Amino acid sequence: MSPSVTLKEVAALAGVSYQTVSKVLNRKVQASKETEARIFQAAEELGYRPNQIARNMRLQRSYMIGYSWERTSPDQVNHILDQFLTSMVEEAQAASFHLLPFPFRQGEEHVEDYRELINSGRVDGFVLSSINYNDPRVSYLMERRFPFVGFGHSDPELDFCYVDVDGADGIHQAVEYLLDKGHRRIAAIAWPKDSRVGNERMAGYLEAMQAAHAPVQPQWIQRGQGDFEFGRIACHTLVDLETELRPTAIVCLNDTQAIGAMHALRERQLQAGKDIAIIGFDDAPMTQFLLPALSTIRQPIRLAGRKCIEILVTLIDGNLPEERHVLLKPKLIIRASA
Repeated sequence: MSPSVTLKEVAALAGVSYQTVSKVLNRKVQASKETEARIFQAAEELGYRPNQIARNMRLQRSYMIGYSWERTSPDQVNHILDQFLTSMVEEAQAASFHLLPFPFRQGEEHVEDYRELINSGRVDGFVLSSINYNDPRVSYLMERRFPFVGFGHSDPELDFCYVDVDGADGIHQAVEYLLDKGHRRIAAIAWPKDSRVGNERMAGYLEAMQAAHAPVQPQWIQRGQGDFEFGRIACHTLVDLETELRPTAIVCLNDTQAIGAMHALRERQLQAGKDIAIIGFDDAPMTQFLLPALSTIRQPIRLAGRKCIEILVTLIDGNLPEERHVLLKPKLIIRASA
C-alpha cells in the first residue's frame, strides 16, 4: 500500500473523473453499479486509502465518543460493565466512531475533564453513566448544547436523551414472584439512600409489597455498599432477627450482594432456595454456575449500549432521534436459589 496514491490516479485507472471518485468513496453520490465496481477495484489495486485526519478536519469531527465510568475495586470484576462497553464499541465501530475512555472523578473536577475534551475538539459527543441526582455533568453539557446520551436519567426537571433499564420493574417482578410462592416476610439488601439507581429499584420492592398488602418491617431493609462483604453482613443481620421477624426471602440490588448473602447462609448451615430464597440483580455470567444457581434479574445491557450509541450518533449528525427516552424492561430469571 502506498500512501502517495491520489484520487486522480484512482480516477485515471477507473476511467472516470476524480470528482466522481471522491463522491463515490465518500458515499455522497450513487453511481451505476458498474462504475462503482470499477472505482473500488481501482482503489484496491492501487492501495488507495483516504487521509482520515484531513477528512476529519474538513468535517470538523474527531469521530471519537467520550466515556468514563466509576472504577470498581481491584478485587472485583464488573461483568455488566464489560458487556456494556463491548456493545458500545461494536455499535460505534459500525458507525465509523471509536470510544475514548477517560478516568471518572467526582463533582466539578470531572466537569473540567469534559470541558477540556470539548474545547480541544477531541470528542464529538459523550455517553454518561453513573448518573446521580444533581449531576453536574448533565447540567454542564446541556448548557453547552453538546451531544450526549445518559445511560440512566437524573432529576425529573432535566430533559435530555437517555437509555435506562427499568430497575423498579425488575425488583417488582422478583417480589411479586416471591409473594406468589407464599413468602410474606421478604427483606431487601439495598444501597445507600443517596443512590438514584438504588432508590428506583427499591421503589419496585415497596410497590409490590404494598400492592399485596404485605407488611414491610424497617429491619428488613438493610442499606449499604453493593459489594460481597456488605451482602454477607446484611444477611447475617437478617438471619439473627427473632423467629417471627426472620425473612423467608431476600431480594438484593445486585448479584454481588446476593452472592455475599448466599455465603452468609452457608456460614450458618443454611441453604439458599431451601431455607431462605435469594434473588439478585444483573445476571452476571457466573451466577448460573453457583451452587445453588442464583435467581436474578437480567438487564438487557447489550441492547442498552447499542441504543446509547445509536441515539448519540443521531444527535452528532444534527438530527432528532426517534426516541429521546428509552426505558428497557428487564427479565426475571428463576434458578435454584429461589
